Amino acid sequence: MAQADSHFYEPAAGHGLPHDPFNAIVGPRPIGWVSTHDGQGVRNLAPYSFFNGFNYTPPIVGFSSIGWKDSVRNIAATKEFVWNLATRPLAEQMNASCASVPPEVDEFALAGLTPVASRVIGAPRVLESPVNFECRLTQLVPLQNVAGHEVGAWLVLGEVVAVHIDRALLKDGVYDTAGGQPILRGGGPADYFGITPEQLFKMRRPG
Repeated sequence: MAQADSHFYEPAAGHGLPHDPFNAIVGPRPIGWVSTHDGQGVRNLAPYSFFNGFNYTPPIVGFSSIGWKDSVRNIAATKEFVWNLATRPLAEQMNASCASVPPEVDEFALAGLTPVASRVIGAPRVLESPVNFECRLTQLVPLQNVAGHEVGAWLVLGEVVAVHIDRALLKDGVYDTAGGQPILRGGGPADYFGITPEQLFKMRRPG
């Protein structure tokens, strides 16, 4: 059944709205707060709004970079990265780390964050973040449009090879999602969302 009054558009022809609604409709999305290094000791930290988990066993996470940015260049060279949970207390620091700065600028220092060594890989973790995934690159995929032309964006997929979780977020051995205070990107020019216990509801799968 068609909607009685809907705004219709074909993206190739433009959306005709003050702001592209795509990011707001596909959301809120977890933030890919990715830390890398260039293999020579120069650190990089950047948030990506196209991020998610894609597989349980082995655990695989991925993010998409619009443009060949420092993170992608570093990952292509070193084959590793760390995902750090972006939380409400770290929102301002996360935002600071997305500044457009030259590759030699250390976003850890720029955002006032503490780099700490990982256990399995060489890329640094964000000490202040309560959850870190150490990842090794599995696939680096240039995205294409329907005509088969590359669009200047890259999908980075990595296997999670080590996990760090603040023990305060484990309640009887179960991870407390709301307790981690994750922030999510919601689209719009500056929209973010949080997760609180009041938003929790449960549904069991049928059968």
